[in-house]
Amino acid sequence: MSFDPNGARARFPGLVTDWVLFDNAGGSQILDSAMDRVREAFLTSHVQPGGTYAASQKVSERVDAATREWAACWNAADPRELVFGASTTQLFQNLSRAIEPTIQPGDGIIVCEVDHEANIGPWVRLASRGAEIRWWRPNRETFELSLDDLSRLLTKRTRLVSFSHVSNVLGHINPAREIVRLAHDAGAQVVIDGVSYAPHRRVDVRAIGADFYAASVYKVYGPHQSILYGRLDRLEALPPINHYFIPADKLPHKLAPGGYNFELVHGAGAVPQYLASLGPRGLDEVADHETALAERVLSFLRSRKGVRIIGLPKGAPDRVPTISFVVEGRDPTEIVPKVDAHRVGIKAGDFYARRLCDALGLTKPDSSSVGAGTLAQGGVVRASLVHYNTLAEADRLCAVLDQVIS
Repeated sequence: MSFDPNGARARFPGLVTDWVLFDNAGGSQILDSAMDRVREAFLTSHVQPGGTYAASQKVSERVDAATREWAACWNAADPRELVFGASTTQLFQNLSRAIEPTIQPGDGIIVCEVDHEANIGPWVRLASRGAEIRWWRPNRETFELSLDDLSRLLTKRTRLVSFSHVSNVLGHINPAREIVRLAHDAGAQVVIDGVSYAPHRRVDVRAIGADFYAASVYKVYGPHQSILYGRLDRLEALPPINHYFIPADKLPHKLAPGGYNFELVHGAGAVPQYLASLGPRGLDEVADHETALAERVLSFLRSRKGVRIIGLPKGAPDRVPTISFVVEGRDPTEIVPKVDAHRVGIKAGDFYARRLCDALGLTKPDSSSVGAGTLAQGGVVRASLVHYNTLAEADRLCAVLDQVIS
């Protein structure tokens, strides 16, 4: 049977609105059960863990339970392989701090030009330790990454390869298993940004072979938390970045300075149960529906003169419905407010994939303004759909764009 999004929509109170919400790659709507858990935590255990009294013990039990839920969801071998944090950016920064003392001059690090800056900046910074940074760049016409190009970049000195499972601008599903195999054959470890993959497909860290994998729960229907997976032996080998008296073998605390947001972790624990309710393979069960959503929008964009799709131009199993485009002669930041007027929520910008947008000539800094992050040319227009969006909503977006970009 094909997936019916209407049943799923009932689980998301934020969808009770006359707006159509297509900024899901920036943050999805939150599950009712996740909201309930956060409220429950504030009402019944808004204390610190580590005590002998009941409420304190309840905090520890809830964090442990959420960790086990996500470990099972991602097929991690051990709950100790998961670390929670406020954002994937923070978690990668923490991981980089831990890896930094192990870097020697001449060690190679490969970073991917299509990535969100969260999975580039922390590794480029290691050039200060003498690391050699090499760039894996996409084809400028097809936007695809070549495994042959990666093979040419790998050397015996390569220590680390970082890449995104899905680009948050392009929407391509990159061949993670093959990339990991190439990197491991060269003796390198792999860090994968799964933020734009995890809302759309089932994550299996052992099948992928990842050394490190991270995603944002708030983009996978939960509260504002993120998760870093690290293979147990990899985590155990890392120096700690917490207080000096936290033992080096104490996981996840050695990589979690400042501790957890216990209420949000408890809320995050509701998400794996929901994903399991979608079917035996969780989010994989909705892939055909999402492909149809993507194709509905992409087919419209393909039909419009002067529109360039930034990414694969057709809905297909190897892309998710994160759709970026530009219109000849139109700034993306001028288009989006006109779409807003029709109560359809999309966005424009570089979405922190600044290096990709720069390389494609889609950004131009505004020298007249204060602040390095301001753009005069606004990157791309992005509409990002997920399984609870409907074909009727996709048609509404197309009808609005038909008016706005004519």
